[in-house]
Amino acid sequence: MNWRDYITVDPAISHGQACIKGTRIMVSVVLDNVAAGLSTGEILKSYPTLTREAIQAALAYVAE
Repeated sequence: MNWRDYITVDPAISHGQACIKGTRIMVSVVLDNVAAGLSTGEILKSYPTLTREAIQAALAYVAE
């Protein structure tokens, strides 16, 4: 997986914070949910515009 296919950084969106492409959902929000112990299914339920791949990309982005 190439996280660059799912993550964007644009100064005009969310003050330049890394976001999931096509949304204003910041990578940090996804990571906060993972850190809080939420499952992928629970995150997807809370943020229906996300995909499983986008969550994986957020993790890959931070790992890199």
